[in-house]
Amino acid sequence: MPVDHYENFPVASLLVPARLRRPIEAIYRFARSADDIADEGDASSEERLANLAAYQAELGRIANSEPATMPLFHALAGAIREYALPLQPFHDLLDAFAQDVVKKRYADYLDLLDYCRRSANPVGRLVLHLFGRTGPEHLEQSDCICTALQLINFWQDIAIDWQKDRVYIPQSDLAPYGVTEADIAAGRCTPAWTALMTFQIDRAEALMRRGLPLVHALPGRLGWEIRLTVRGGLRILERIRHVRGDVFRRRPTLGAWDWLVVAGRSLRM
Repeated sequence: MPVDHYENFPVASLLVPARLRRPIEAIYRFARSADDIADEGDASSEERLANLAAYQAELGRIANSEPATMPLFHALAGAIREYALPLQPFHDLLDAFAQDVVKKRYADYLDLLDYCRRSANPVGRLVLHLFGRTGPEHLEQSDCICTALQLINFWQDIAIDWQKDRVYIPQSDLAPYGVTEADIAAGRCTPAWTALMTFQIDRAEALMRRGLPLVHALPGRLGWEIRLTVRGGLRILERIRHVRGDVFRRRPTLGAWDWLVVAGRSLRM
């Protein structure tokens, strides 16, 4: 599973029990489609927000036991009913995507975490609901993993996001390291930039490791799915660290050898 876009999250693979692939696919399609509304194509901000509002209205129909009007929501409504999934995580995702349309900077780390709480954590929580693992400790560990994966994706995509006028590095983190947005625009990998990226890498890694106990709480194949996802995310951080934070010249990704390393490390978790 590549650490990219919504592939950051457990998607229905051969490791997931067959009976749960359909609801996981429905959740994934919803999240991916809504994210694309906010992020892809050349629609205006007003059009993007209107389309996301239409998705919110579809969730309202599900809440009122009314038939969906969009094909995407037929399967989703069935999964929500069959597994008694909470609707709030779906609303949170749409709220985060709408925020992405209008908000391009984050004041501090807490501000960024609030975004991740709505943009990343809901998917992990929904998967836990499917497996009946909704204890407070499991939800917290899932949140740590999902937020860490979101942060890793941000650090992978700094150059890409800059082209969309987005900077996810907290503004309060730039000045202490002597880094400006002009450095991002120019793709300058200075010692100051490397120090800033090392700080971000360390913080994301610490968050990911806080969530590691979750892999031992999840049954069978899902536990292995999460192991590979976590190890894949940590491997991306290694890649970013190896290039001293220079994500401007080449976006760090995982090749065949990396996945062999990830698989081997997953066996030792």
